[in-house]
Amino acid sequence: MDRGRFGVPAGVRDWAIAVGVAAALLAAGLSGQQSATNVDLLGYALLAAGGLALAARRRAPVPVLAVTGLCAVGYQAAGFDVPAVAYLFAVYAAVRAGHRIITVAASVTVLAVLPLAALASGLHDPGEAFAQARGALEIAWLIAAGAAGEALRQAERRADEAERTREETARRRADEERLHIARELHDSLTHQISVIKVQAEVAVHVARKRGEPVPEALLAIREAGREAARELRATLEALRDDDTSPPHGLDHIPELVERAGRTGLEATLTIEGQRHDVPAAVGRTAYRIVQESLTNIARHAAAATASVRIDCRPDVLAIQVDDDGKATPDSAPMPGVGLLGMRERVTALGGRLRAEPRSEGGFTVQAELPVGRTS
Repeated sequence: MDRGRFGVPAGVRDWAIAVGVAAALLAAGLSGQQSATNVDLLGYALLAAGGLALAARRRAPVPVLAVTGLCAVGYQAAGFDVPAVAYLFAVYAAVRAGHRIITVAASVTVLAVLPLAALASGLHDPGEAFAQARGALEIAWLIAAGAAGEALRQAERRADEAERTREETARRRADEERLHIARELHDSLTHQISVIKVQAEVAVHVARKRGEPVPEALLAIREAGREAARELRATLEALRDDDTSPPHGLDHIPELVERAGRTGLEATLTIEGQRHDVPAAVGRTAYRIVQESLTNIARHAAAATASVRIDCRPDVLAIQVDDDGKATPDSAPMPGVGLLGMRERVTALGGRLRAEPRSEGGFTVQAELPVGRTS
């Protein structure tokens, strides 16, 4: 809630001003009126309504401008020679909100109608009617109210522009820092992964040279090293806005499942529905969900089988990854960085994610990614 320098909510301040203005107008009206006819009662009602309408001047400045102007004309026609204080407040609020042309048009109209309202109240001298109208709405005060609103509007616009500039600077620095971290990670991890990949390739080469069977685990380590190096390069290129290498998407998921099967996990892939062109962001997220799920199964689940199911619906891409590991509803694992990252990706696309143990044992990851409104 918007609060002023003394911590008072804006709504409370607006109502306090509205009640104060209404009370001042009623006091001015009572001081000059002695009768209690129906016309007088209508005038008192218009005085109060004009003041109380100011409570909504922030939310609806133009309607409040119209209401206070009509009330001023109305109580002038009822014979109340009371300054149009509420209308001046409304002029200030409308100009502050940026409605300058409407405010000028409304003010010219009020200035023209007020003498007619004074004549309608019973005055027969046009000069006296113009004098009463001028007293009710001094042009100098009207200009002052408009100028004050315009000055404050300009000041608030400059403050908003300064705030946007600060936010853009902060985002740019965050992007630069993220790129720096990515480069550091790339430099440090690439070396270690390269060592693993070279050692695995040497071991495979030596085993084949000797005519010995190459263990599946060794082949999986070599392939994982190659894929990790490619992933690091692709990630750094994406952070550099380099589009020379296309990101992983739905087309790469079969390769991902096949690679998981080489580690000894019995992994299957089922794709249902009619394949449509999905946004790149949805394809990347689907790939990451399957990749992270299979990685978690290999590391933590102690599972023998895993199934990946992708359902291509007209407006939603549904992904489900199940395993028969050791997870049970009574021993739900704490969500790690991988699951949190998946949830952030899915939420950013406006989708839904469930990751929890299955009642029959094992773990399930279910995601629904909208494809109709995501670009």
